[in-house]
Amino acid sequence: MKAMLIEENKLVLRDIPEPVLKPGYVIIDIHAAALNRADLLQVAGKYPPPPGWPEWPGLECSGVISAANENSRWKAGDKVCALLGGGGYAEKVLVPEGMVMPIPDNVSFAEAAALPEVYTTAMLNLFRLGELKKGETLFVQAGASGLGIAAIQLGKLAGAKVVTTVGSPEKAEAVRKLGADVVIDRKAEAVDEVLLKHPVDVALDCAGGELLGKCLHAVNPGGRWILVSTLGGETTELPLRVLLKKHIRLMGSTLRSRSDAEKSDILKQLTETVWPEVSAGKIRPVIHALFPFEDAAKAHEILAAQQNTGKVVLTLK
Repeated sequence: MKAMLIEENKLVLRDIPEPVLKPGYVIIDIHAAALNRADLLQVAGKYPPPPGWPEWPGLECSGVISAANENSRWKAGDKVCALLGGGGYAEKVLVPEGMVMPIPDNVSFAEAAALPEVYTTAMLNLFRLGELKKGETLFVQAGASGLGIAAIQLGKLAGAKVVTTVGSPEKAEAVRKLGADVVIDRKAEAVDEVLLKHPVDVALDCAGGELLGKCLHAVNPGGRWILVSTLGGETTELPLRVLLKKHIRLMGSTLRSRSDAEKSDILKQLTETVWPEVSAGKIRPVIHALFPFEDAAKAHEILAAQQNTGKVVLTLK
C-alpha cells in the first residue's frame, strides 16, 4: 500500500507493507483523512506518535472496514470513522476497535474524516475537564480552526454563551453563522480587554503565550482554563494572586498522549450524545478544502499559513 512518510522533514509518498490484523483491532480501507496542526509538528520532528502507532502522520480518518476479527462488533463493509494515534496518511490503517465509530447518517466520507479528532478534543476539554454547564460563558481561542468550530458547536449545544477569537473579518462572519455570541478580531482588538466585558467560566486555549496571563483577570471565580497548545508562545506571566482569590483551575491537556482506553471511552460518549445531532444536521464539520492524497504537502501549506476556516481533508477514493 501507499503511505505518506516523513523523510528529512518532508512528506514523501512511498510503498510500504499492508497492516496485519490482530486481536482487538480492525483494518480500515481509508477514503479520507483530515489534517491537524499536530501533523505539521510531526513533520517538523517535534511531535512523535505514541508507542505502537505508525510513524507517518494522520490522527483521524474515514473509510470502510476491510478486515475484522470473528468476535468483533465490526464487520467487513462497515462505513466508519476513527481516531488514530498516527497512520492516517495511508491507504489502510490498523485501529483498536474502541477507537472506531460509525459514520453518522447523511455524512460523506470527507465530512466523517473531519469529525473524530476535533470533536473528541472538544468533548474531553469542555465537559470532562472543563465541566461546562448551561448558562456559563465559554471562551474559545481560534474559533475558525477545526477545533474552534467544534468547540463553538458543542458549547452552543450545551447552552453556553460562546466568546471566540479570529484573525480576519471573513472568519468572524463564518463563526457568527455557527452561533458564536461574541467574536473578537485578535488583530484589531485587545482580547483581554474585551473579555473583561464577558467574564469567562471555561476557556479552551490553543494559543497560550503572553495573552494567557493577561486574560486570567477576566475569569469568573471557580473558572477553568484549559491549555491544549502553545501556538502563541510557550511562556507567560501568571497573576498568581488572581489564581488564588478566584480559585481558578489552570489545566494542560493533550488528547494524543492519553491511553487508547480513555480515548475509546470518550468516543463512546461522543457517539451517544453528539452523533444524533450530526445525523440531524444540527452539528456539522466545516470543510475548508479537499486535496488529493498525493498533494498532502500542499494541504499542509494551508494550515501553516492559517488560511483555513474549518478542516482541510485529504481524499483517497
